[in-house]
Amino acid sequence: MALKHPRTAGHAGRDLEVNPIFSREPLTIPRYALPAGELDPGTAYQVVHDELMLDGNARLNLATFVSTWAEPEALRLMDECAAKNMIDKDEYPRTAELEMRCVHMLARLWHAEDPRRTVGCSTTGSSEAAMLGGLALKRRWRARREAAGLPADRPNLVMGVNVQICWEKFANYFEVEPRYVPMEGGRFHLGAREAVELCDENTIGVVAVLGSTFDGSYEPVAEIAAALDDLQARTGIDVPIHVDGASGAMIAPFLDPGLEWDFRLPRVASINTSGHKYGLVMPGVGWALWRDEDALPDDLVFHVNYLGGDMPTFALNFSRPGAQVVAQYYAFLRLGFDGYRRVQQTCRDVATGLADAIGRLGPFETLTDGGDIPVFAFRVREDAGGFTVYDVSAALRECGWLVPAYTFPENRTDLAVLRVVVRNGFGHDLADLFLDDLRRVLRRLRSQKGPGRDASEATGFAHGAEPKKTRAAKV
Repeated sequence: MALKHPRTAGHAGRDLEVNPIFSREPLTIPRYALPAGELDPGTAYQVVHDELMLDGNARLNLATFVSTWAEPEALRLMDECAAKNMIDKDEYPRTAELEMRCVHMLARLWHAEDPRRTVGCSTTGSSEAAMLGGLALKRRWRARREAAGLPADRPNLVMGVNVQICWEKFANYFEVEPRYVPMEGGRFHLGAREAVELCDENTIGVVAVLGSTFDGSYEPVAEIAAALDDLQARTGIDVPIHVDGASGAMIAPFLDPGLEWDFRLPRVASINTSGHKYGLVMPGVGWALWRDEDALPDDLVFHVNYLGGDMPTFALNFSRPGAQVVAQYYAFLRLGFDGYRRVQQTCRDVATGLADAIGRLGPFETLTDGGDIPVFAFRVREDAGGFTVYDVSAALRECGWLVPAYTFPENRTDLAVLRVVVRNGFGHDLADLFLDDLRRVLRRLRSQKGPGRDASEATGFAHGAEPKKTRAAKV
């Protein structure tokens, strides 16, 4: 379906009238067509600036996982590198060098056996990185099938129904059957037994999520790997794992060093993460890493030379800014291991403290406590009375807070929750202010005679917690 412009009938045909106090000619500017002539730069800036004042405050957005705060020095570096094209490694060799340093740093952080042989690249975000990981799984599977003289026309990918929407897009775009494991009871993510039950000779891989967008929980990567080891021993079917560590791959190494989820597990072929989430960079950078050269099929690597030299590339995007990659290197250099540990620990402390306080308010029940990635979900108790999670979300929005309310997917569509994402920049002080506002809106909501809003009136973007339909395994 074609995208439609979100204009309302009230002003769809009206031009923009400029305040004469700060404007020069002209005083009227078309909204949906190019102006006939030029504008003074100050006027153009003021027009755009004023309209953007109607956006929400990014720091109060508790729905997004994306970084909303950065140090001035990081922002200055990004401004200095805004014109650099990341793909043009011949023209900007030092920016390319910083990219490779980041890849090697991540390889060591994720316990690659030989970090020098680890293959990786920056991307525009973890969604692109995830699709690269999925493409590599599909190509490796296809090559094995064709080498054995077997059909390679029915690939499938096994994952929990809680995966981020990018995996549904991957399956759609690259013609892979998605096999979603539904939620059951108190299990809100992929389990080892459930994953193996959907695997067969056409399974290109299993996606394990380190930090579910629905409730913040880690999936049991080591247990899934052990179950797949057993499957191979019993049947000969060899299924690799891709770890979607969009959030958790930048949390677990610092806060959960004993948790085995990364390249320490031989079955983990690739990992993606988001530099602009808990990598602490402003939006625009993700990372994809493979265990070694064998895990990334060579036919996914392209060589270009029209920019001045032979440059291998295997990202989906071509031209893109180098500013965020430079900011990532700055963050690694600036914070080091202990700095990241302190930042992430503070986020977790805020999340667990806030989850505990919300659980003690009375009408809420927490499903998770923020003890994995600093994200937690909570619901309204059945005996709470006259309001829903959608009422709570709408009331908090009036105070400036963006807190998404949504239902869980199959088979727990009965469960409607609110979710809070704690990021760097949302500290104990803002958490206290959030609690104060939550207490205030509760006084009003408790006086309602009945629920005022339901799922059909939810306006918030759930940031990854979109519904998907499960499919049974083909046998």
